[in-house]
Amino acid sequence: MSAVRTTCAYCGVGCGIVAQPGEGRALTIKGDKEHPANFGRLCSKGTWLGETVGLEGRLLHPMIGERRAGWDEALDLVAKRMGDCIAQHGPESVAFYVSGQLLTEDYYIANKLLKGFVGTANIDTNSRLCMASAVAAHNRAFGEDVVPGTYEDLEAADLILLVGSNTAWCHPVIWQRIEAAREAHGAKLVVIDPRRTETAERADLHVPVAPDGDIALFNALLAEMRDRGLLDLGFMDAHCELPVDFLADLSAQDHGVDPDVFARLAELVAANRRMVTLFSQGANQSVCGTDKGNAVINLHLATGRINRTGAGPFSMTGQPNAMGGREVGGLANMLACHLGFSDEERASVTRFWNAPALCAEPGLKAVDMFRAVHDGRIRFIWVMGTNPAVSMPDAGFVREALDRCETVVVSEVIAETDTAKLADIRLPAMGWGEKDGTVTNSERMISRQRTLMSPAGEARADWRIMCDVARRLGYGGFDFDHPGMIFAEYAAMTQLSVDHGKMLDLTAWACCSIEDYDAMTPFRWGGEHPLQGGFSHADGKARIVAVDAPKAAAVDPDFPLRLNTGRYRDQWHTMTRTGLSAKLSIHRREPLVEVHPADADRFGLSDGGFAQVGTRWGASVYRVAVSDGQRSGEIFVPMHWTDLTGKGRTGKLVHPATDPVSGQPGFKNVSATIAPVEPEWRGFLIARDAVRPETAYWAMARVEGGWLTEMAGDGAIDVDAILPEGERCEASDKARGMTRIVVRADNGELAAVLYLTRSGKLPERDWVAKQFTDEQASSLELLAGRPAQPAEDRGPLVCLCLDVGEKDIREAVRGGCCKLGEVSDQTGAGSNCGSCRPLIAKLIEEETAAAKIDA
Repeated sequence: MSAVRTTCAYCGVGCGIVAQPGEGRALTIKGDKEHPANFGRLCSKGTWLGETVGLEGRLLHPMIGERRAGWDEALDLVAKRMGDCIAQHGPESVAFYVSGQLLTEDYYIANKLLKGFVGTANIDTNSRLCMASAVAAHNRAFGEDVVPGTYEDLEAADLILLVGSNTAWCHPVIWQRIEAAREAHGAKLVVIDPRRTETAERADLHVPVAPDGDIALFNALLAEMRDRGLLDLGFMDAHCELPVDFLADLSAQDHGVDPDVFARLAELVAANRRMVTLFSQGANQSVCGTDKGNAVINLHLATGRINRTGAGPFSMTGQPNAMGGREVGGLANMLACHLGFSDEERASVTRFWNAPALCAEPGLKAVDMFRAVHDGRIRFIWVMGTNPAVSMPDAGFVREALDRCETVVVSEVIAETDTAKLADIRLPAMGWGEKDGTVTNSERMISRQRTLMSPAGEARADWRIMCDVARRLGYGGFDFDHPGMIFAEYAAMTQLSVDHGKMLDLTAWACCSIEDYDAMTPFRWGGEHPLQGGFSHADGKARIVAVDAPKAAAVDPDFPLRLNTGRYRDQWHTMTRTGLSAKLSIHRREPLVEVHPADADRFGLSDGGFAQVGTRWGASVYRVAVSDGQRSGEIFVPMHWTDLTGKGRTGKLVHPATDPVSGQPGFKNVSATIAPVEPEWRGFLIARDAVRPETAYWAMARVEGGWLTEMAGDGAIDVDAILPEGERCEASDKARGMTRIVVRADNGELAAVLYLTRSGKLPERDWVAKQFTDEQASSLELLAGRPAQPAEDRGPLVCLCLDVGEKDIREAVRGGCCKLGEVSDQTGAGSNCGSCRPLIAKLIEEETAAAKIDA
């Protein structure tokens, strides 16, 4: 099979990929140099997509309970349960919870089915957890959910503000484009973030704003620009509606930022009219996230820094098709094609879909949806391509709700997820590489995801599964045989958007053939600056929205810390895909709680030790990482681990409080406490098969040839329960409580290695893991915990893509490579995805400083 142009499965950057299928399910992945989103660049997750498309853990057949079923039986049951629920309890008793992992065609069918024919808007998406506040801010300001710029604006800007975005980790390809702008014309970079992340380390200015301090900071900036006479009064008069006395009432609110830092920030903003403000999850995932978005947009509107090259507010999307889902009505509070629930808009949709049962009002948003499941108002829920039992706030409550629900249907790629375990019916869905359809990225670029391989087992496309159920329920309008037919109908439907004064217009594709669809190249709806000719409010003007900073909450003496949550560089959501990659697991193999040194002293924590983080909603155990990047009084934990991969499950810590406008949960500012956990023993196991021990702490990560499980606990451990069958060799050191066991299968292959200790040092994990790919691995060396002839120590891995260690970087600098590009040319590090470039730059600075001291 020849190489196929497709689009990455992960974040909202929407990178193009050229995939070369090999034997079986093997793939060779390269960046697509012709795709306008990335021009050949890929991050580590995209680079190693080929490691995640195997059949390990896949759901291959429909399942009713624990029994394998045929598709007809399973779909008949889904339709019967759904139809009976509607008949007995009304359409509001049914709900869909979907995902930004779905393709636009899947999203379209889900919304048409539930909103148009069942007659309820109880369909929401996990995009509610990441982008809903940006959507609400866009709608309030512009009259439509439109990102008003493109990635090219980042490259043309003289000043880039990153608000709540660890871009170097979470959107590495965008980070490379920002770096290019800095190198090309000296663009300045400001990072506004409570944490001193790797992105903040590389900024010209880091503004360590307090949690939820963004509104006060941007209001103060706007007041400062007014006082300096830098507002664009002509632009506001022609293009904006302002609240009465808005400008006069502006005040320099107490933002809590050091005055010198604020003065430097204000000077940069005053001096650079070509300014882009990129805001992401750190701003959105807040109980005042919509107001944060409008505070950012207000600054741009009031200074006229919008709708022009190199200027504008830019919401950076989290998921690959969060934008496409929003376009076709994926959120509970909208209809397809950016339409709302006015009588006129509903009448248009009713006619287009021939759907007399069209829902009359918005449905329940994610948090409220699961409350309704819990109390029995929703009795049938269909979860598609997401894992709310882990990712939702107060996830313990969500699990209880699903357990209570009369019917839970899950369409999934993976057989066992925390959510799938609670399902009555599991339907095998196609995964990336099998699916065929479109996605829309953060800059409104529509691209194709194309089929690279045959479906796993009996997996089917999500849109096809839903169409089959719709027909069983007797609904017309679902006779689609190809995703191109669905896209053509959606494109035709955007005429309604145009008719109602919106910018979303794909009508040029309304009559596309299957051949046109298959040949589609990336294109952007709305052009470079879609709002340049006017905004989508009825009068054509934008709205400057008065927003007030929230009052600082009183410190809870029982939970005196502020908990922040977020992503790791090489992992994605709940790791159902990235967790299968040995390469992607190297960067962070355990969930770490990051703590400022002063707080570590205050709470008796040690770097590398263990701690329990607690909130009023739950508690989880993590390994401790003491870090100067944390503000004192604040702690940070990752979102990725689940009950199937370890103890550090973060979802059960987060409160269910939401933004009153957008309904988005506040994941970033939760009252918490922390306490040391001091187990009697520590250890790790590497085995061919996954092992989930019943211990006080454990965390599992993929390695080449098997799984690494870190463990710690009290009392005796039942080694027979965690070790596989086979011939055992054992060594022990009673003085240090050390036990080492090597297990070989009947054919002599290494099956497992276990190391336990009460006081000694554990062997180096990477060396032990490599023995699982070495046919000559020595049991004696494994029992000793080290090779007979030590290999060269290259230090911690810095560049995952090209396998470059820290010592390689330092040696290159000592050899005369003083710039990042020179180190990259010498070692290859940082030349692919670029996410390691901030760390490389830091190592260069350290070596350069050391050389000056030595001189």
